[in-house]
Amino acid sequence: MDAKPKKKFRLFDAVLMSVVVIMTVESVAPAAAIGPSQFFWWIFLLIFFFLPYGLVSSELGTAYAGEGGIYDWVKQAFGDRWGGRLAYLYWVNYPLWMASLAVLFTGVASQAFQLHLGTWVTIIIQLIFVWVVTLIGNKPVSESKWLTNISAIFKIIIIVSMAGLGIYVAATKGVANNYSGTNLLPKANLGSLSNLSVIIFNFLGFEVVATMADNMDDPKHQIPKATIYGGIMIAIFYLLAAFAVGVAIPTSKLSASSGLLDTFLVLMGKMNWFIVLVGIMFMFILVSEMISWALGINYVAEYAAKNHDLPAIFGKEDKNGMPIGAGIVNGIIASILCVAAPFIPNQDIFWAFFSLNVVTLILSYALMFPAFWKLRKIDPDHERPFKVPGGKVMINLFTWIPEILIILSVLLTILPTSKSDFSSKMPVLIGTIIALIVGEIMVHVAQKGKITNRKDNEL
Repeated sequence: MDAKPKKKFRLFDAVLMSVVVIMTVESVAPAAAIGPSQFFWWIFLLIFFFLPYGLVSSELGTAYAGEGGIYDWVKQAFGDRWGGRLAYLYWVNYPLWMASLAVLFTGVASQAFQLHLGTWVTIIIQLIFVWVVTLIGNKPVSESKWLTNISAIFKIIIIVSMAGLGIYVAATKGVANNYSGTNLLPKANLGSLSNLSVIIFNFLGFEVVATMADNMDDPKHQIPKATIYGGIMIAIFYLLAAFAVGVAIPTSKLSASSGLLDTFLVLMGKMNWFIVLVGIMFMFILVSEMISWALGINYVAEYAAKNHDLPAIFGKEDKNGMPIGAGIVNGIIASILCVAAPFIPNQDIFWAFFSLNVVTLILSYALMFPAFWKLRKIDPDHERPFKVPGGKVMINLFTWIPEILIILSVLLTILPTSKSDFSSKMPVLIGTIIALIVGEIMVHVAQKGKITNRKDNEL
């Protein structure tokens, strides 16, 4: 008898995949805006958020494997309506994120190539970005896998280059921020904690790795190891990049939208071919990042629509079975935001859109932890290839500590804590309220359609 073939998805593959999927280069500058205390918060959130999150998503992903992922978990725990709310929050962050990266794309292009783009030229380039991402994102993953692979290489080149230059400049010229003593500890000022949601955002996406459990030889041991090793590697990469930013630019002068190239400019002294190359790589990363997330987001929306938990438009497919309905809606919303952006007064548009994207995505994960707790309670006998270790005390800790951190980080992101940040946070607060109201309307319409269909089938 032939030996059972060895499965191909190894621990190394799982760790690498977690780094590629989760690490977002454009988040380095917003996270660095926390200041020297960010190093404390990275380590704190690695232990008290990422580790529980990785293990919880691993259990849910291996026990309740299916097309809907996180949507299925919440729906099974709390019912159709909450499943619909989850699917909406998980989806709506994507067009917001796409719009923010379209804005960032033109900003990077202008800075790298020293261009002075007019308003309408900027809008046209952003619309091209949006629809290239939308059209390629509606293709099978196999057709765009090379984009993700090249993007991963570019991310590593950028991070390692920033870190190397940062260490060299720190050793030879000193640093722009004070990294000694109490400066590394958290400040009592709530305003300094507003960007904690960005660090949590930087850790999200690990449930994608858990879906590969069927291809692993020993998921029970490989998944928690991949969580720990992947989380540590991601934190190290981010901390190296954030250190380089902190060496180059005082926190008070850091721009969330141009921090990356600004850092290279300061570290290298002037614009040169390498900084232009970094700009090109960064622009490529922005496109590929959106494409790599597109199908996952769109499939969840499509799956929810087919279950009548989101409006039917999200369930539309092309002749190849791709979720084109959700993709087109993404493109339309992102396009509207890009056209409107230049006419919004006195705002860092990238940061406004990006903050709203961060808030909506994090809120979707706020439903995941209670779903884990509830499923352990109502479905204790379900087979779990990987199970979060520990008894009731540990399960409660792994559920409610991350949940509290999510809620606090969202509140600190959307609520003004001083007069100085009132103007920057009000658009995010208003946007969050509008997004939640729109979501509630969409879920209500979908649920109403479900009831109508059920009555028609009974007749």
